[in-house]
Amino acid sequence: MPSIPIAASPVLRLFAIVCGVTAALPLLAAPRSLAFEPYALPQSGSVAIAVADGAPMQGELAQLDAATGGAIARAIATAKFKGSQDSKLDLPGIGGYDRVLLVGLGKEAVTPRLLQDVGGMVAQVAAETPGKRFDLLWSGDQADAAAHLAFGASLGQYRFNRYKSKRRADGDDETSTDNGGTLVIRTPAGAAATQTWTTQWKPVADGVEFARNLVTEPGNALWPEEFVTRAHQAFAELPVKIEVLDEAAMQRLGMGAILAVGRGSVRPPRLLAIHYDGGGNQAPVALVGKGITFDSGGISIKPSDDLWRMKYDMTGAASVVGAVLGLAGRRAAVNVVAIAALAENMPSGSAAHPGDVITTMSGKTFEVMSTDAEGRMVLSDAVWYAQHKYGAKTVIDIATLTGAIVTALGDEYAGLFARDDVLAEQLQNAGKHAGEELWRMPLHASYKKDLESPIADLRNGGSRGASAGLGAHFIGEWIQPGTRWAHLDIAGMAWRNDAKPTTPAGATAFGVRLFDRYARDYLETRAESVRAE
Repeated sequence: MPSIPIAASPVLRLFAIVCGVTAALPLLAAPRSLAFEPYALPQSGSVAIAVADGAPMQGELAQLDAATGGAIARAIATAKFKGSQDSKLDLPGIGGYDRVLLVGLGKEAVTPRLLQDVGGMVAQVAAETPGKRFDLLWSGDQADAAAHLAFGASLGQYRFNRYKSKRRADGDDETSTDNGGTLVIRTPAGAAATQTWTTQWKPVADGVEFARNLVTEPGNALWPEEFVTRAHQAFAELPVKIEVLDEAAMQRLGMGAILAVGRGSVRPPRLLAIHYDGGGNQAPVALVGKGITFDSGGISIKPSDDLWRMKYDMTGAASVVGAVLGLAGRRAAVNVVAIAALAENMPSGSAAHPGDVITTMSGKTFEVMSTDAEGRMVLSDAVWYAQHKYGAKTVIDIATLTGAIVTALGDEYAGLFARDDVLAEQLQNAGKHAGEELWRMPLHASYKKDLESPIADLRNGGSRGASAGLGAHFIGEWIQPGTRWAHLDIAGMAWRNDAKPTTPAGATAFGVRLFDRYARDYLETRAESVRAE
């Protein structure tokens, strides 16, 4: 990423604000395990229900109001609660209940994404509520409503407490659900919803959790080899093939770009490929992630302010691996390969220099204008390998690539760059439905001229123009004709300062849900049609 003093740069000041410069994450109480029961109104305890815009006194709200002798209606009127989307009214100790939580639905039609948001909001409150049981009521007949509520709840109550000494003393860690009681999801589907949750959505939630854990780990606990070790552990019982390239293997293949980025560190780079084959004889879709486990900027060193956040410069790699963990876990009918380009970018006597000329696996060369433009460097070898080794005809890379994309889009959208209109539309639709939204950015023909080098095939940067677009164009130079390709710049989306219903403050694992939805809507459908023929 560009190495400009944060104090002098509005781009990086915004980047720091968006990506979360506070030093600590909020400590959530232990998450709750999930259970499914038939719809019924409990007579006591802690209860949550969703309320449509205007707070109409009907359905479960009317039942609850009657059970409290009209106390709910009075509380709604007093608080002027309207039921607008993402709003909530928290009522402790009301009408014989320990706690009543009303969550606003707004005016829009109920969708899986809305259900997931409801589940996430309820779970975040439930995690901080005493008592062994917390009931979430939903009387609607939407398909798989209980599973979507559970999916949102699982995402929303995530927390990472591995390094909290009190948690360790209590026997809790960042994934434990033993101490938080149970969140009971009561819908007309009852216990039958367990099957859909367990087979179709819990594996995706596990993929998100795995990716968030990796992203949150500090640089002294996670480096390329350790990333590979944790991937092996996560996939131990799943039907995948794992390939790992060490330095010697990358040297034989001529992967000069990844090797150059990792040269300054005592922790050597790795290229990790995880191939899940669930869709017959089709070429796999390649999901390629930038995996800089810590980015100092190398010789083009970054300013020290808030440098801690560069531990999550490997979010792209964590997200592609988490996505395939979910796809393999739910036995999706797709062929997909996750490729994680892993390196630690450090300054030292052996580090690459600005001005160096690097030869990549493809034979194409580039001149290093900045060693802090390392993400595009490792991705050049990785996307080429996806095509050369795995024959991928669709390549989607994802990276915390530029601060410029944060200035353009803030923390509401990731940047989408693509030359294939169909692929771009599919990814945008998938992101909208999954709650990980994309905004398409231009790939202008002039970017090629902006990256011309007098001594190599191109430069890895150097222009002060559209740096997010230039980074995307650079990666695209390693995409072969006929290959569908998209680049996702998630620099503004990898880390949150504020909590969202399904994303507590901290690591987001942006991309896992997006890729899962893309597979459900566009890849599995195609695989089924091919088998039918």
